[in-house]
Amino acid sequence: VLPRLLPWSPARKSKMDYMNGPGRNHLFVPGPVNIPDQVIRAMSRQNEDYRSPAIPALTKTLLEDVKKIFKTTTGTPFLFPTTGTGAWESALTNTLSPGDRIVSFSLGQFSLLWIDQQQRLGFSVDVVESDWGYGADLGALESKLRTDSQHTIKAICIVHNETATGVTNDLHAVRKLLDAYRHPALLLVDGVSSICALDFRMDEWGVDVALTGSQKALSLPTGLGIVCASPKALEAAKTAKSVRVFFDWKDYLKFYKMGTYWPYTPSIQLLYGLRAGLDLLFEEGLDNVIKRHTRLGTATRLAVAAWGLKNCTAKEENFSDTVTAVVVPPYIDSSEIVKHAWKRYNLSLGLGLNKVAGKVFRIGHLGHLNEVRTHARRRRNCLRSASRR
Repeated sequence: VLPRLLPWSPARKSKMDYMNGPGRNHLFVPGPVNIPDQVIRAMSRQNEDYRSPAIPALTKTLLEDVKKIFKTTTGTPFLFPTTGTGAWESALTNTLSPGDRIVSFSLGQFSLLWIDQQQRLGFSVDVVESDWGYGADLGALESKLRTDSQHTIKAICIVHNETATGVTNDLHAVRKLLDAYRHPALLLVDGVSSICALDFRMDEWGVDVALTGSQKALSLPTGLGIVCASPKALEAAKTAKSVRVFFDWKDYLKFYKMGTYWPYTPSIQLLYGLRAGLDLLFEEGLDNVIKRHTRLGTATRLAVAAWGLKNCTAKEENFSDTVTAVVVPPYIDSSEIVKHAWKRYNLSLGLGLNKVAGKVFRIGHLGHLNEVRTHARRRRNCLRSASRR
């Protein structure tokens, strides 16, 4: 007979005990990602007075170095204590007014969520639909730009890398279309799962607002929404009439001039984590980081092909190097694969979302990851040595 366990009994197991197996969870979702030990150590510290000389000095270096991950010399960065969703809202409300016309591409769950936010904020959204697994329909964009002689379109909103389907969009091609028609619309880009992992060139591609989140390729915990605004976007913010308070760039810019940087209390621990994360990226070199993600993405796609399975992304030109969405046979529920991986192997894979729920599972390969090399010769030698003992 099992003893009755009272609520205060030391023999009662914590609920957390049933959620975590021994050893580390093998995290291969497209965010949040693995956190480097250096970042964890940097964040393991007491709270500090953010108005002391130390935090403004730290923030100054962060703002200077964040510009490097966007590849901009003219952009102005903002570090919001929020997620990518908050960064979306900041990009929209600081540059646009209610009723402004936006062209926005719908091609996966996260582009869909951003469009929902745009509509709820009161903008007039021209939704350009693509089948899930395909990239943005730039032909439709060209048609809209060609007929918009009055420049009623105020912004183009696009998700650089759609994690629901593993599709990467060509931002340079979007900029070329805007330039070809000499259209002044702002280019607002969700780079949440691309910046620090995929090639991203804010100045060269004429991106007006770019944004990312700390929990993706920066390899930090969730909690920082990082926005970078071009001079053109800052100018638009002066006349934009959308209501904003928490995400208002104007408040930040005022404190930048004062040299104190923060209009409200920042997350001290995340700032130190960001410092450590940026140092790791710069030590490896951003070009090398991008090459590493290319290797990991290519290797994952080769493995999927070797399994006899299909990539959800329809065209090679749109393959993502941060996430691969794997299509399962129609008689299999992909969520069961994800559950089995977690229960049997302590391995976390991404679920299929919305239109592809039950049809795909997602393998994240972004952030602080490396190749798992198996040296066959060394393994054979080890086996031979063991057999002689």
